[in-house]
Amino acid sequence: MKASHRLLAVVVAAVWGVNFVAIELGLRDLPPLVLTALRFVAAAVPLVFLLPRPSARLRYVVAYGLVLGVLKFGALFTALAAGMSAGLASLVLQAQALMSVLLAAAVLGERPARAQVAGVLVGSVGIGVLAIGSGGYATVISFMLTLFAAASWAAANLIMRASGEKRPLSLLVWSSLVPPLPLLGLAGAVDGGQAVLDAITGLSWRGLLAVAYVAYVSTLVGFGIWNRLIARYSIARVAPFSLLVPVFGLSAAWLLLDEPVGPTELAAAAIVLAGLALVVRRSTADGNNATAASEGGEPEYARAVAG
Repeated sequence: MKASHRLLAVVVAAVWGVNFVAIELGLRDLPPLVLTALRFVAAAVPLVFLLPRPSARLRYVVAYGLVLGVLKFGALFTALAAGMSAGLASLVLQAQALMSVLLAAAVLGERPARAQVAGVLVGSVGIGVLAIGSGGYATVISFMLTLFAAASWAAANLIMRASGEKRPLSLLVWSSLVPPLPLLGLAGAVDGGQAVLDAITGLSWRGLLAVAYVAYVSTLVGFGIWNRLIARYSIARVAPFSLLVPVFGLSAAWLLLDEPVGPTELAAAAIVLAGLALVVRRSTADGNNATAASEGGEPEYARAVAG
């Protein structure tokens, strides 16, 4: 994995860390499923009129929209509204890193190197330390919803990788047309049609800013880069970078919400970085091997399939 691409993965983790602050602010004005629906409306329009259709089959586009939009983000936003603290949610959600690696191995036959598995496990220990020592709060239902969101994210990574999409941003934008109607239907069933209408027509500046961040920065920029990396490299190389999200999330909460960061958080962050270092080291070695093979005459197509 190129150094520039590793840097991009870190940037995405930072974007997603701040995203939890934006979601928390948005939920002060909007029901969770309405906020989720508006996120994907904004992500789809107007770019859907400007970008070509995805190269992947329609079933992958629809599946990605349903799994990422309705299942993952619907469950996550509902969990945050149901009592899951933003900091703890950013921690529990990263269970997707291990889930993604295991799913890719079982379904796609992507065999992670031992160093990559070790890196994910070490990083997961760091996430566990953060979860225990962060003082975050969650109800049983909100905790289970967040775990479900993590599993859904892992499934979305798998769909993206399996689709063979050549235009990841197009897939992201066009698939964003799928979630709004199911989400608004669910919101009407849960909160009532009038409550949904009042939330949309009475949208505040704070709510608008939250929608703008989660739609344009977190979804289009964050997932746009993430999906491009997933399409280019194996899931085992990319997914572990999400372990940095809680590190940035806690930092953002400290800077923007005045939440304290103590020695436990700093120690756990160091463990996460150590685990990620194992993954990055392995990816660098793979990249060097690929370069050597290229110089020896291995075709570009073969290297693309391998990586």
